[in-house]
Amino acid sequence: MMTRDVAVFGSGVFGAWTALWLRRSGASVALLDPHGPGNSRSSSGGESRIIRMGYGPDEIYTLWSMRSLGHWKELAAQTGQRLFEQTGVLWMALEGDEYAAHTKRLLEKHGVELETLAAAELAARYPQITCPPGSWGLFEPGSGALMARRAVQAVAAEGARLGVEQLGEAAARPDGAGLLREVVTTSGTRISAGVFVFACGPWLPGLFPDLLGRRIHPTRQEVMFFGPRAGDRRFAPGRFPVCLDLTDPRKPYCFPELDGRGYKIAIDAHGPLFDPDSADRTLTPQGIADVRAYLAARYPDLRNAPLLESRVCQYENTSSGNFLIDRHPDFNNVWLVGGGSGHGFKHGPALGEHVAALISGQAGVEQRFSLASKAESRAREVF
Repeated sequence: MMTRDVAVFGSGVFGAWTALWLRRSGASVALLDPHGPGNSRSSSGGESRIIRMGYGPDEIYTLWSMRSLGHWKELAAQTGQRLFEQTGVLWMALEGDEYAAHTKRLLEKHGVELETLAAAELAARYPQITCPPGSWGLFEPGSGALMARRAVQAVAAEGARLGVEQLGEAAARPDGAGLLREVVTTSGTRISAGVFVFACGPWLPGLFPDLLGRRIHPTRQEVMFFGPRAGDRRFAPGRFPVCLDLTDPRKPYCFPELDGRGYKIAIDAHGPLFDPDSADRTLTPQGIADVRAYLAARYPDLRNAPLLESRVCQYENTSSGNFLIDRHPDFNNVWLVGGGSGHGFKHGPALGEHVAALISGQAGVEQRFSLASKAESRAREVF
């Protein structure tokens, strides 16, 4: 039985980037996932994810977004793939919105290109949008969309090119305490390593139920793609940005038409609890009705647009929305990496770099990412 320096379970964006950074540092690495990178059950599957620098008062995420965007662009140039679409990101907010005000101050502090749009400017630039009275906008022209499935597969492929061993295996629940010497997969394969990283997304609480079963909550999230009229290019990239709507308490977000898939829209508010293995992934009538009502109010030209495609994915939410990146309290050589909480994809490069530094001893655990900071009651602070 071959022993690797590190075994990483989960080839989503957190696990794939962690494996890549570890391999770049010279470690021998195995990356294990029963369904493969970008699969439809994973939180890293699907067509697109937002990458934006704005994070209200949460400066660490702004810094990680800035760092990650550079790495995504480097990977795109290296692989010759279109992994990032610079659509710009538009924040819509009401006057007095503290989150938007914090976002503006932090982006200005770090020199992020930014435009502030008064209500009249917002209406003139984007007549497709009907904003409520008192609205204003923040526009990040350098931000946009990551092509999610393609991007995470590109990360895994780059890891494989450098020698990351990729196996289609799922971890069984590890037992014991102290130094974990091996993990047995659900098919009976024994994986031996010096360090184990569990970056299993919505499967993480099931692997460690006593520790995480009440601290990470996977929720059901519906995503829909609508078709504008033939010849209507007002919702195409270059004419329409990624949008985040802070004027609505559900914080809906949307994408322009990318790759001809249609206008993508979803509601960010958490759905019901969700099992990534067995739960049904078809839309609910109520979910469709809620989105159509929102379209009628905010994007009236799309109120009767045909529904072209849909997805049901999941967030894996911590109590606050902060990630979990910490050592397992019972195992000296086990790291828990997850709790993306619906906003984690963009941060894959910076997060993987941080995990590699933790393993090598070059970094310490950030308090907001610690296990000790994860409560059982849900009080979302970060999105």
